[in-house]
This record gives sequence, C-alpha cells and structure tokens, in this order.
Amino acid sequence: MDTLTNTTTEAAPAATEKLTPGKFTLQAQVGQARAARLETARGAINTPVFMPVGTKATVKGMLPEELKAIGAQIVLGNTYHLHLRPGEKTVKKLGGLHKFMNWPGPILTDSGGFQVFSLSGLNKLSEEGVEFRSHLDGAKHFLSPEKSMEIQMDLGSDIIMAFDECLKYPATPEEVKTSMDLTLRWLKRSKAAMTLESSLLFGIVQGGLDLKMRRESLEQITSVDLPGYALGGLSVGEPIELMHVLVKEVAPLLPKNKPRYLMGVGTPLDLVLAVDAGIDMFDCVMPTRVARNGTLFTWSGRVSIKRAEFKEDPSPLDPECDCYTCKNYSKAYLRHLFMTAEMLSARLNTIHNLHFYLKLMSRMRESIQDGTWNQFRDFCLTRFVN
Repeated sequence: MDTLTNTTTEAAPAATEKLTPGKFTLQAQVGQARAARLETARGAINTPVFMPVGTKATVKGMLPEELKAIGAQIVLGNTYHLHLRPGEKTVKKLGGLHKFMNWPGPILTDSGGFQVFSLSGLNKLSEEGVEFRSHLDGAKHFLSPEKSMEIQMDLGSDIIMAFDECLKYPATPEEVKTSMDLTLRWLKRSKAAMTLESSLLFGIVQGGLDLKMRRESLEQITSVDLPGYALGGLSVGEPIELMHVLVKEVAPLLPKNKPRYLMGVGTPLDLVLAVDAGIDMFDCVMPTRVARNGTLFTWSGRVSIKRAEFKEDPSPLDPECDCYTCKNYSKAYLRHLFMTAEMLSARLNTIHNLHFYLKLMSRMRESIQDGTWNQFRDFCLTRFVN
C-alpha cells in the first residue's frame, strides 16, 4: 500500500539470513530498560515491541500490508476464538494461520485460558483442564494444556503461550496459591505436549497482586527452562497503580537472557513505565478498540474526536505524527466520519492509533540504544496520562 509507506520501520531480516528460533540478544540497556532482538522461525523481532491484536485472524480494519507499512513486526492471534471458528483443523488444512490471514511475519497465540474464564460464563475447572460452553452457541468444549498446545501447533504459531488459569480479581490468598500451583503443573504438561520444534513456548507467571506470591510463582515458572516468560493475570480490573508497582518489582526478577512479555497492557503511559521496569513485549486491544469509539492517542495526549470543538478544525489530528491519517485528513473530517458512523472512521482512526503505538515503541528502542532513555521517558511522562 504505497499510501502508507511514509513511515520509518524496523528493517525485516534479509531473506537469506539464518535465524535461530529462540535466540535472544540483548543489545543495549539503560537502567532496567532494554533493547534486544528475538529470533523466530519467521523473522527477527526488535524489542521493545508492541503486538497488534488479531483476535480472529485479522487486526480489525487493517490489511496485512498496512500493518507491515506502519512498522508491525509480529501480530497476536487468539486460540479460543480460532478454535471455535473456523477451527484449527480448517486453518491447518488451508496452510496454517500465516497463509490463512496473509501475514508472513511472526505470530504469537495466547493459550485460550483468559477467554475460557472470562467469556464462557459457565465453566468447570479440574486438574485435567476446563470444560466450558461456547459464548457463540452454548456448545460444550474442553480445553486442557495438551489441547491448547495442539490447537496452537495446528495454527502454526511462532510463539505459543502455555495454558494457565487466569484468576478473577479480587481473589483470596488461598485461591491465588491454588491457581498458581495449578498453573505450574499445567506448564509442565504444556511443555511435554510441544512437538513443533520451530515454535517457542512461553510460560506465564501468575500470583495475583501479592508480591510474595508473584515472586513464588516466578520462581516456579522460571524453574522450567523455556525461551521466554510472561507476566499474566493483570489488566483484569485491578487498580492501575498496583499493576505499575508490581511490574516494577517483578520484571527485573525475570531471567535477563530471555524475553519478558507483559500480557494485555496497555496505555502509552503503561508501556513507557513497563519498558522502564524491564519489559520487552506487549499486546493490547486498546489502540484498535478505542479507535472505533473515537478516541485517538497523540504526542500531546488523548483526543476524543467526537468533541464539538473539532467541527470546523482544519488542522491535522497530531502535527507531530507522520501517519497516513494525519498527513491527509483534518480533525473536522475525522469528526464528520465518526459522527456519521462511516466505516472509514474506524479505518483512519485505527491506522493512526496503531502507527502511534508502533512509533512509540520504535522511539523507546532508539532512546535506549543511544543512551537517552531517561530523557525520553520523562518526556513521555509529561505528555501521557492514564
């Protein structure tokens, strides 16, 4: 898409480059903030990295070529949704998820655990796994560590998340302890079920918001040797300040020679604070979801494009942004599209928000590499609020 190739992106690896899936190279560090490179079977990923969420084998409103043009290096797919529709066997028969959705780069799939516990309504938990009813038609399904691995391998994922229990918030200390012990046992079963050598299995640290339990879960999960580790069970309704405190305390305890992934987070401010704590990888539906509701992220903070003040405003959304939307359309036009419920509104808003997130990650990486991270972090803290 020539109209969207006006941005600076991280260079993709050359076609002849020999990659070693799981190889993680730390390239620069300022404090806890890290710039690194993770190799996968379908390309190298430069971190810090934000992964656009393609829940149902599509990032809503975006062509794969557009994602690539604005700097996306890896996208995320959803095990639960793709298992229900169209089914992993169908995807495998059609050549795997990369071919199915026409995305040649790396794909990470979550385990389906979060959706089982949050969407299915009725579920029955046991040592073996979870029996749940589909949110689509109420049909019964069963998801276990082995089944989750089978689904993700059939999809052909490059990074596979271990099956875990995503506990509700708030939870009692007894519930947290039982859940994190079960998550460890499920992790060991997930690893034993992995047969796709080119895929990387990441374990998920749980433990609620209790720092002692988080540390205990971290020790449990990292005792299993894996290519990477994630912090899960956050952004589930807890006060955002508690999440920031926990990430700052726990992230530096994760192995220094492995990628660190904070699941389901978050706002631009969340990303900056988490990178400052030592996190490398992120995903979140926020930039695409709020784009469809008329909320846009800019270098001056959030903008609600529906506001009456923009009705006759000829200026671009963000004069500091070089995305396709900002280079070609005014605030007045973006407001008009939103107020008249035109589908182009969601398209242009999504292009901008994803471009902003990916540019933010790129600028964070550059500032770590050139040693100006502290200045860039402080600049962001003056611009962004949650």
